Amino acid sequence: MKKKLLSVLLCVVLTASMLSGCGKTNKGEGSANTNEGTNSGSNEATATPTTDSSATGASKYKNFITVDVFDTQANYQGIQSGWFAKVVKDRFNMELNIIAPNVAGGGDTLYQTRSAAGDLGDLIFTGTENGRLQDLVTAGLVVDMTDLLKNEQNLAKYQAAIDNTKSLVKEEGTYAIPSAVSSSSPDTPSEGLDLTFGPYVRWDAYSAAGYPQIKTLEDLLPALQKMQQAVPTSDTGKKTYPFSLFKDWDGNMMCLAKQPTCLYGYDELGFVLAKADGSDYQSIIDDNSMYVRVLKLYYEANQMGLMDPESTTQNYDTLYNKYKDGQILYSPWPWLGQAAYNTAENKAAGKGFMLAPIDDMKIFSYGCQPKGNPKYSVAIGSKAEDPQRLADFIDWLYSPEGITMSASQTSGSAGPQGLTWDMQDNKPVLTDFGKEALINGDATMPDSWGGGSWKDGVSQLNYQAVNLLDVNPNSGFPYTHTVWESYLELNKTKLDTDWQTKMNAKTTLDYLKSKDQVLVAPGSTYVAPQESSDITTLRNQVKASIVQYSWLMVFAKDDKEFNSLLKEMQDTVNGLGYADVLKVDMQNAKDQDAARKASLAESK
Repeated sequence: MKKKLLSVLLCVVLTASMLSGCGKTNKGEGSANTNEGTNSGSNEATATPTTDSSATGASKYKNFITVDVFDTQANYQGIQSGWFAKVVKDRFNMELNIIAPNVAGGGDTLYQTRSAAGDLGDLIFTGTENGRLQDLVTAGLVVDMTDLLKNEQNLAKYQAAIDNTKSLVKEEGTYAIPSAVSSSSPDTPSEGLDLTFGPYVRWDAYSAAGYPQIKTLEDLLPALQKMQQAVPTSDTGKKTYPFSLFKDWDGNMMCLAKQPTCLYGYDELGFVLAKADGSDYQSIIDDNSMYVRVLKLYYEANQMGLMDPESTTQNYDTLYNKYKDGQILYSPWPWLGQAAYNTAENKAAGKGFMLAPIDDMKIFSYGCQPKGNPKYSVAIGSKAEDPQRLADFIDWLYSPEGITMSASQTSGSAGPQGLTWDMQDNKPVLTDFGKEALINGDATMPDSWGGGSWKDGVSQLNYQAVNLLDVNPNSGFPYTHTVWESYLELNKTKLDTDWQTKMNAKTTLDYLKSKDQVLVAPGSTYVAPQESSDITTLRNQVKASIVQYSWLMVFAKDDKEFNSLLKEMQDTVNGLGYADVLKVDMQNAKDQDAARKASLAESK
């Protein structure tokens, strides 16, 4: 998924990326609970970074270096700052200069430009589909890490996943490390208590509207209209809108028009929408496709005054601030609306984003990947000044400490032990500082951690090395605090109890499972193979037209113009060779399904 989680803070999750085609940001909900029994603030404020014996800063790495990090999922560009920068400096005597295509206009332009110059980056976080990893190896842009990894103890635990990724390259050697490695079975949802996708609404507005029934996707519109009427202004007095869009993550299609298709079990692969169980494959431009159905939904929403008129010009950060103000009433992801608005104060007042019930939905869920997700991997650039130091850093990212610290951008992981959480009665609990940082969304860091804002200092890598549902050996509990018993006990606010009473469930996943509304795509190591240069050229032309027309259709003046634009889009892309690209994508989608089924069979 193109990906933000972005600077806002991804399943993670994360994941990420795990948003196929799009990215994520914060995630976190709950409320402070003074009866939790955690140590109080003064002790937490003096917590300091622990020393990792395998990385001892300037005493081990004599020269301070700046590492250029090419990161296709990052949503921040420039030098990493704040507390995570201090951790990296203390352990590795280096700083991270993040180069982010998402920030630099999106697409592959930055990748192509830097690749042509022979230096993509010192540390490279990138997708590997369509032969990209092989291209990097062939062009001499990445190094074989075999010798560099000989003494890396954390990565050694994931050797099977690393070996599997080797198959993406014809040369012998280790050129990339896959993300999201998991110890769970492929048919286990990888996201935790909230899936990556879902219809999340301002529950207080939904309640004020009388909990209108939503039988199907189109019924969202009258329900959201009633919500807008019930809560017409944001916390600062601005007009509310149910829908608000942005263009940052558009790729083969309009990213925000793809998201609601996931409510019915679909995810994208090129120009195909493939159902998680392999039961259906759709061309996105077909009249009756789920993609066109969502474009029609957005068009009708705009006609009803439910669409933010700034959708065509704003970026993700602007959008996030609107969610933070309570100006937007619908969120396609939990890690957007909840991260921005579900503060302890708001939840105590009964305000916040929660899953809305749509009677006929069956939400797509990414299954866990025992051999990791080779679609998004990390590599070391061939021009790196100190490749061994970077190998040590990657190894640290896969350590328990690295997992908790670097994945915290999405608030999916619990953060540093002793600061945001600690053990009490042999169970992990959030500290008072942790509640501020992970539930309220921000806190002022102690001086011993460099000061500044928690949120501003989180890792901007947006990389989940290991699935956060896996068990942290240092605690005996999952890396993500969102499934801890102590965290769930915090969900007793006015908002939580109203939702739980209305939905007759304790958590989102409990509700969805009780209604048989989860469709898991078994985790596999499938990576789309390299396509011909002719197909790539056609794809680039076609997707530009699809994205352009999609936005025009959403803001069409009337039905006649909408239908005319749809026909024009279809004729245009068909004339550009859409059918040739679709044939490739359709075969890839079917091969992906076969890989998923094989992965599931292998795990039994």
